[in-house]
Amino acid sequence: MMNLVMSIIGWSGVLFCTMGYLFLSMKLIRADSLAFQALNILGGLCLAITALDTHDLPNAAANVLWMSIGLYALSRQFSKREQKQP
Repeated sequence: MMNLVMSIIGWSGVLFCTMGYLFLSMKLIRADSLAFQALNILGGLCLAITALDTHDLPNAAANVLWMSIGLYALSRQFSKREQKQP
């Protein structure tokens, strides 16, 4: 049962990251959009979880970095919005 859960999490991560890139390439979303950052953050998290489960540390590190970049970009967007508000 746990293998099935990990597979679903892993494939969800692939789907989230791929959808983000696809939608960006099709110009359906922008790189500074919440949707793009959320897809990258969720994708990175799911892929990091499955990499950790299989003890694939380089892959886990890469996906934690991917997720962290999304979190950083999202935090910058929110801080810019707060600065614009009167």
